[in-house]
Amino acid sequence: MAWYDEAVFYHIYPLGLTGAPKTNDYKTVGDRLNKILPWIDHMKEIGCNALYIGPLFESGTHGYDTTDYKKLDTRLGTNEDLKSFVKTCHDKGVHVIFDGVFNHVGRDFFAFQDLKKNREQSRYKDWFCNVNFWGNNEYNDGFATVHLRRHPLLGVGI
Repeated sequence: MAWYDEAVFYHIYPLGLTGAPKTNDYKTVGDRLNKILPWIDHMKEIGCNALYIGPLFESGTHGYDTTDYKKLDTRLGTNEDLKSFVKTCHDKGVHVIFDGVFNHVGRDFFAFQDLKKNREQSRYKDWFCNVNFWGNNEYNDGFATVHLRRHPLLGVGI
């Protein structure tokens, strides 16, 4: 039997719980992830042994508009802060699962920015589907109906 078959999960939305700014300036590194540490003991007290946390990756606003899949959201801290946080959880007997969003990206994501700039000539245009270069949207991008077709890290269709 795997550990998750008998796990009791606690879910945390870190941007909200830690009072992170609603928008990311991508410059100011917050030290907010450690604000969650007291919740680990609370989780254990009520019988939870696993944490479902996220979104965690760098994003522009609410966390589900990912701009960098390899970086902790700056408003929460650094990748080293995240490693330390996970280690503390493991030391206390708590498994950690990251809430990842792999079927869409934020407007600041590099491939989307390239699509806006280079349009049909973008080397990333095949990462997205149903792009209508003859339409427009509420953001005035000059195209409409954009959906992520291929996850940039996994390289598989979604």
